[in-house]
Amino acid sequence: MDEKDRLLVAALRQDSRQSLVALARHSGLSRSAAHERLRRLETKGVIAGYTIRLGVEDKAPVVRALIAVSFQPGKNCDHIVPHLAGMPPVVSCWSLAGETDLMLLIECASNGDLDTIRRQISLISGVATVQTHVALRTHFDRRD
Repeated sequence: MDEKDRLLVAALRQDSRQSLVALARHSGLSRSAAHERLRRLETKGVIAGYTIRLGVEDKAPVVRALIAVSFQPGKNCDHIVPHLAGMPPVVSCWSLAGETDLMLLIECASNGDLDTIRRQISLISGVATVQTHVALRTHFDRRD
C-alpha cells in the first residue's frame, strides 16, 4: 500500500458510504484511478468488506465480553472453531499463544444471553476451561 491507498482506506474508515468522487477528491486521484485502486485493494484483501454503524438511538443494549478458551490435551482449533463459527454472538475469534488457546469477542443483548453462550461454549467437546471477562466501558474502538 502506498500513500494514496492509505488515504483511500482512511477516508473509507471515516465514512464507507462516501461517493467515488468524494474518495477520489480526498486522495488526490481521478475518479477512475480511485476506482481502480479500490478494486485492487478489494482483490488483495486489504478491503474485506464495507459496513454500517448504527446511530446511538438505533443501538440495542449490548453486553460485550471477551471469553478465553483453553483446550483439552490433544484438541486444537480444527476441533473447536467450527462450533464457534455457527454461534452468531461470537463476533471474533483469535488464536493465541500461551495458556489461553482462543480469545472470543462476544456481543449479546443481556447478561443472561452471555451466560447462555458461555455455557454453550463450555459444552463443546474439547474445551477445557472458559473464562469470561465482561467489558465495562469502551474507551475507543478502531473498528467503527
